Amino acid sequence: MRIAPDKWKHFYAGIFMGLVLQGAGWWLLPEQVLLASVLAFVVVVAVSYGFELFSKITGIGHYDFMDAVASAIGGVVGMAVILLVQYV
Repeated sequence: MRIAPDKWKHFYAGIFMGLVLQGAGWWLLPEQVLLASVLAFVVVVAVSYGFELFSKITGIGHYDFMDAVASAIGGVVGMAVILLVQYV
């Protein structure tokens, strides 16, 4: 099974989003790693799906649930990178 090129764009955007949000959580809540991670994940999922929902409602762009999934998976990868840096 081949992954569509637009899914890769969403995946890479998700990585950037996860890096930024987890990094901000690390900076804002340095003693509460679990809370920062949960908040970052919730925002990653909300933004990923929210963007697709915005496309569906406004007709600007193309709605595809799998784009949101690709973004969320990328977000988790970005979050994991920050968590690895934090603990190494």
